[in-house]
This record gives sequence, structure tokens and C-alpha cells, in this order.
Amino acid sequence: MSLDKTFLEYPRRKYGMDHDRYDWSMLTDRPKVIWPEDKKLALWVNVCLQFFPINQKGKPFVPTGGMTMPYPDLRHYSLREYGNRVGIYRFLKAFDEYSIKPTFALNTRVAERYPYLMDVLKEREDEILCHGLHMDALHYGGQDIDEERKQIDYSLSKLRELSGQDVTGWISPDRSESDNTPDLLAEHGVQYFCDWVNDDMPYQFKTNNGEIVAMPLSQELEDSFILLNNKHTEDSYVEQICDACDFLIDEADEQGGRILSLNIHPWMLGQPHRIGKLESVLEYVTSKSEVWSASAADILKEYKRNGSS
Repeated sequence: MSLDKTFLEYPRRKYGMDHDRYDWSMLTDRPKVIWPEDKKLALWVNVCLQFFPINQKGKPFVPTGGMTMPYPDLRHYSLREYGNRVGIYRFLKAFDEYSIKPTFALNTRVAERYPYLMDVLKEREDEILCHGLHMDALHYGGQDIDEERKQIDYSLSKLRELSGQDVTGWISPDRSESDNTPDLLAEHGVQYFCDWVNDDMPYQFKTNNGEIVAMPLSQELEDSFILLNNKHTEDSYVEQICDACDFLIDEADEQGGRILSLNIHPWMLGQPHRIGKLESVLEYVTSKSEVWSASAADILKEYKRNGSS
């Protein structure tokens, strides 16, 4: 039985992509970006500080790292909490040792539940971006737009209040989105979001409320993706990051500045048997004279300064 031809018909089909969210362009054809001091590689270390409800609804899916056992799943709940109680402090020590300028992606519920942690982050004055309300408050196709608008409004307004920062960046819980999410983010003053992983450099993204920037926060190099999803070893994690670093520096010689984005979680890499692997990564990358450690907002600022907006 042949497939009905209507399955192959799509009124918006065109060269490059099937939507109008951004202008199609090849990475190799774009203007070269020059980072400060002529550095070739911008290092963006993005730390996800997350809260996983023990009574998750899992709608429309169980998020990565979510509860997997019958309620109350104290085994996984307490392991996730370990990151915000113990692992994060190992991160901070490593960042200071290797002169890393991290960016912290917070679930707003973390800011509400862990005031002592917020005090530490506020004292450090590192950039904070919004990671949604919590890890079970997902954004998804078919979600009522008013419900999602309230969700985003509360997440951003409360985090801005508790952090004392403007909070101009966003990454959805588990990178989940509806068709309306980018429009609602722009409506609420978000300048960049990190859910789309289809590029190695920032690009302008169109919404019904003006443009925002899609920032390339790699999923392939994310600790949970390599260790939890792909089930690779910790040594392999280190090898993959170092390989990516070397490759991107070489590519930048011909094509202009690149970004090495590392999305990491203290409940994973903050474990005593793994923190040394993160330190090995940071030691290797920062040993390269071509590397510029910067926050996500700083990278975006320099990207725009280069006239690439």
C-alpha cells in the first residue's frame, strides 16, 4: 500500500528549513567573530542548579534526571539535592582555582528553597539565567498559552527579585518548548535562550515580540548526556571535551571565533569520584592561550559587538 501523497506535502517547505524562525545561513559563510584580546575560543561553563519535585507529574514526559521509582523516590530525590548541598561547593572551588567565569542556570524553585545558596551566588556576582520554575514544570506542545505565560512570568519575575539581577537568559527545563515559548520569552524581556542546539555560534531568532538570540549550549558535550544518556565513562567525558576544544581552536584559525559550551550539573560532576574529571577538563582547556573564559551574557555582548546581530 503506497503512502498518501499528502504526507509529503507541506506548504512551508523550502530550502534549508521549513519555518521562518530565523534566516537560513551556513556557519562557514558568516562574518568572522573576534573575541577579546584576539582569543579564538570562548569558554562558557553553564552550571544547572535544579529542583526535582518528589511528587512529579511527568507531564507530558519525565524530565532527564527525574524521579523513576514509585513515590516517594527518596533515592533519586536526595541524590539531586546533593548537588545543591555538597556538589556545588566543589564546583565553586574548581572555578576559582582555574579562573573560570561561570554562568548559573537556576530553577526559580532553587532560589526559593535554598536561600543560603542564593547568598553565595549573589556574593560572587556571577551571571544567573533562568532555568524555568522547576524540573517538572515543562513547556510543551498543546500547553495552554495563558498557563505557560503565567509559568514564565512567575519564573522570571521571582528569580529577578531573589537574585537582584536582570536575568536576561533562559534555558527551559530539559530544553522543553511549545511553539509559543520563544514568543513568551521575548515578551518577558529575555534576550537569549539556550534550548535549540542546531548551531555552534549564536544566531538571531524571530518571535512575535521581536528578536531574541539562540545561544549554542551544546547537548552533545553535556555531562548528563555523555554519562547518563550515552553511558560513557568519566575518562571518555574528559577526552570528548578536550577533543572538542582542540578542534574548535583549529577551526577558529580559518573561520573566526568559536564557543565551547559546557553544560554541567553538581549532582553529577560534583560527586567525589567525578569532580577530579571536571578539574582535569578545566585544567586542560584553560591551559590553552587561545581560550577566553566568559559568561553567556559577555559572549553575547561580544558577538553583537562584532556586528553579527
